[in-house]
Amino acid sequence: MNFKTILSQFRAIAILEGISYLMLGITMALKYGFKMGLPNKIVGYAHGLLFILYLVWLYLNFIERKWSLGKVFLLFLASIVPFGTFWADKSILSKETGNKQSI
Repeated sequence: MNFKTILSQFRAIAILEGISYLMLGITMALKYGFKMGLPNKIVGYAHGLLFILYLVWLYLNFIERKWSLGKVFLLFLASIVPFGTFWADKSILSKETGNKQSI
């Protein structure tokens, strides 16, 4: 995949953010079920950074591609729902690139 465009970078960040969100759920179980806090701390920092990057790249795409507020809001919602970024990549972002497959 070509990471030269803001959209392709955004798609990669969206997938990584979705993975980190799911990993956060796993590490929460480790933290509260097995008293292992370090994995949750590490994944939490990574997820926080990826979430901020997701929002910044969402804004950059909004400006560059002149996305509607409805699309931006839907993509924002996808970032706070488990598996949402995977759905967004497949159903919204892949159509923007003309590619029917996700990353």
